[in-house]
Amino acid sequence: MSTAMLIPLATGNRALTIGLFLAVVAVTLYITFWASRHSKTATDYYAGGRSFSGFQNGLAVSGDYMSAASFLGISGAIALYGYDGFLYSIGFLVAWLVALLLIAELLRNSGRYTMADQLAYRMRQTPVRSAAATSTIVVSIFYLLAQMVGAGALVGLLLGVTSAALKNIVIVLVGVLMIIYVTFGGMKGTTWVQIVKAVMLMVGTVLITFLVLVQFGFNFSELLGTAAEKSGKGAAFLQPGQLYGKDLVGKFDFLSLGLALVLGTAGLPHILIRFYTTPTAQAARKSVLWAIGLIGSFYLMTLVLGFGAAALVPTGPGSQIQTSAGNAASPLLAQAVGGGEGTLGGAILLAVISAVAFATILAVVAGLTLTSASSVAHDLYANVIKKGQASEKSELIVVRIAAFGIGAVAILLAIPAQRLNIAFLVALAFAVAASANLPALLYNLFWKRFNTMGAIFSIYGGLIMAVLLVTFSPVVSGTPTSLFPNANFDWFPLRNPGLISIPFGFLCGIVGTLISKETHSAERYDELTVRALTGAGAEKAVVH
Repeated sequence: MSTAMLIPLATGNRALTIGLFLAVVAVTLYITFWASRHSKTATDYYAGGRSFSGFQNGLAVSGDYMSAASFLGISGAIALYGYDGFLYSIGFLVAWLVALLLIAELLRNSGRYTMADQLAYRMRQTPVRSAAATSTIVVSIFYLLAQMVGAGALVGLLLGVTSAALKNIVIVLVGVLMIIYVTFGGMKGTTWVQIVKAVMLMVGTVLITFLVLVQFGFNFSELLGTAAEKSGKGAAFLQPGQLYGKDLVGKFDFLSLGLALVLGTAGLPHILIRFYTTPTAQAARKSVLWAIGLIGSFYLMTLVLGFGAAALVPTGPGSQIQTSAGNAASPLLAQAVGGGEGTLGGAILLAVISAVAFATILAVVAGLTLTSASSVAHDLYANVIKKGQASEKSELIVVRIAAFGIGAVAILLAIPAQRLNIAFLVALAFAVAASANLPALLYNLFWKRFNTMGAIFSIYGGLIMAVLLVTFSPVVSGTPTSLFPNANFDWFPLRNPGLISIPFGFLCGIVGTLISKETHSAERYDELTVRALTGAGAEKAVVH
């Protein structure tokens, strides 16, 4: 789903929207500079000083997870496809059970700053950290690019920018903001920005949900009936088959997407590093429980937002919701329940939801940039290049330089990507995370025989297979909505590669392990198990 939005703003109401937008930017910048005065050490910068409670980190995790694609896209998918659109909400929510049961506590106990710390504990540092850093950067860049393009479209729209040159300037300014957040605030600043954003998002969503239910006398059945009627599809709108399951390929596509969503979350690097910000494993566990509650509540409310948009805003061919791939649904619904276009109430609610959407984008791009920069500095520079001998001061200098570099790459890629369909970027991020990162993490925790070769095979194998299959899927060519609509090399029929690439990543880990005669990793397995269960020595770097 594209994060681009097509929202009409009357000139008289634009000042209100811009004012709220600038207020959001001012608040987040203040938080960033406040945090910069309290980020002195590597632990402060990478893990927020491990000072966040379970509730605070739960809010921050929620803020990181509910990106622009979630906030703007899911309600739009429901508004356009009814029952099938809500399956996104279910997939995202169930994914947290995997993270809670298999990853959160064990990763918090056995790692230090990045995902690679957990893998490198019982394996050869250089190849494993290089592979993990490569995967982290690829996932983060794809996810980051989608958010950047969405930010450019949203801000350009709010400011009334129409020319390509001015839109490019907007993207550059958003990128500069992102770099400032990460360079000065580190994890502490980014976490507080996430907390503020999560509160804003929940308050805004609760408000719009309440106003929609008021319109229907809190009768949810009446809401569903009106949505089905206005959709033009009747009772079929409330049944499976509008988006998936029309044929055998559709059914496999749905299964593939479900696998990527459910398993990908437990392998997303910017979510994984959040577990390191808590002082104890118990707090990490609590943070996931809070996140499940907050995210679950949010995704349940998307049901009301999506069907509310279908009932109260036109969704047919040529409508603004249709032409924006559904992503204008929540803002247009806010305008509708506030009194409609041209009214003060409609303008205020549209401005509030637009500001919340921008805060969402800012928070997520900051988290993604920090994740990538941390992996470059801590994994590649400190442990691969300097072999664990880098000073803390030099590592903090490198992480800030890396933030500049990654921000610049995101800006340069986002400018030409404005005219492209960017849906595949988010899908690819989840697919790569599930295909490359998750197999290596789980094998490392639960398989004594697993070794360096297995880790390298699973990470690179899953990464390459996911990218390869998406390249030759209908997402990139062969259909009018493809990345290259005039080309035709879509020999892989599924839009999401998860059904093939995720098992392939697990299989590569098995093959790589069995063909290697390495015994070093097995010898350290018991140590890692004790460390994962107790947290003993988790904050000490282990280099061998």
